[in-house]
Amino acid sequence: MSPRFRDGVIAAPAAKPALLLVNLGTPAAPTAAAVRRYLAQFLHDYRVVELTRWLWCPILHFIILPLRSGKVAKKYAGIWMPGGSPLLVLSQNLTTAVQAELPEFDVRLAMRYGEPSVAGELRKLQTSGMDKLLVLPLYPQYAASTVASVHDAVFAELQDWRETPELRLVKDYHLDEAWLEALAQSVRAHWAEHGRGERLMMSFHGLPQRHIRAGDPYSRQCEAGAAALAARLGLQDSEWMLTYQSRFGREAWLQPYTSQMLETFGKAGVRSVDVICPGFAVDCLETLEEISIENAEIFHAAGGETLRYIAALNAAPAHAAALAGIARRHAAGWV
Repeated sequence: MSPRFRDGVIAAPAAKPALLLVNLGTPAAPTAAAVRRYLAQFLHDYRVVELTRWLWCPILHFIILPLRSGKVAKKYAGIWMPGGSPLLVLSQNLTTAVQAELPEFDVRLAMRYGEPSVAGELRKLQTSGMDKLLVLPLYPQYAASTVASVHDAVFAELQDWRETPELRLVKDYHLDEAWLEALAQSVRAHWAEHGRGERLMMSFHGLPQRHIRAGDPYSRQCEAGAAALAARLGLQDSEWMLTYQSRFGREAWLQPYTSQMLETFGKAGVRSVDVICPGFAVDCLETLEEISIENAEIFHAAGGETLRYIAALNAAPAHAAALAGIARRHAAGWV
């Protein structure tokens, strides 16, 4: 970088533009206490649970957290990695891979809930002299409960800064060509190694239907991205389907439900199913436990024989390159 002049004196070179990758978050340990702290922060977010606090907080603290924390901790314990939670470890690996693709950026990782926090990482960047910030939530599809919540966390921190950086936000990338091709390559590689199942199920994280009725574009984006991936793979309509997983509570969520459809497949004589989760940038509890273990058991109990989970893109070179391309487009003119 060439030096800058200020009042006739050579000033320090400007810091690189910053790229902040943000994922959901994770407990610090697979224990009931750590899970309870994590879930308390996560489920306190009004973007996630849109109920009045006077009604929701007693339910959360006196019913949900005491009942669920221990059960969820056992699930985390079953997938915990030597370096920590899979979501954190794999997100860190992805950040390293994206940094290698983007030497002109200072690439950092933050979690919306838990550590490393959005506020903490932004303050580190502030200390480094950062004056240009691009925020890329690691959610290909936009939902208010995910992407907008990340934006909320960024705004909440920056509102107290005297000098704020030039700020750009990525909203979604569900139809990005390079990202879709990375997904298609992962499916083709899986089929080449393990053979092809009778059905390809694309399972996305669910949302309450009332979020969609309120104007959330999430389901439209899931459908558009799934159709685009199926077209790249040359699949007929009868060879694939879209489903939604991870529903919580008694209200109606987006359908069809992944677990119910796998049960239907098994009872109908479908012997093998491949499952990919295009909404997850890296593998986590919802893929490694919910799909690979819990839903596989549902499929087997209904008469199915083989459920093969196709791993998330994680730190695959094609994934890192796709995210780098998205970053460069959104940061046009900065470098």
